[in-house]
Amino acid sequence: MTCFYCKGTMAESTTTHFAELDNCCVIIKNVPCMKCYQCGEVVYTAAFAQRIEQIIDSLEKALTEIAVVNYSAA
Repeated sequence: MTCFYCKGTMAESTTTHFAELDNCCVIIKNVPCMKCYQCGEVVYTAAFAQRIEQIIDSLEKALTEIAVVNYSAA
């Protein structure tokens, strides 16, 4: 797969996803992705993106300002 931005080579990797909500910040570690070796651009598959949204939705109602979770454990 080639990068949409720089046309570099993308490979399977993991990344940390950040989301800032109205009442808290969510950090999801070790999210599977495709990452460009040249520019660092990250692309998620539809299944992983949907799971990220589910995790964020569940934590949006939490009574905390910062939530840090591991993707595989969530």
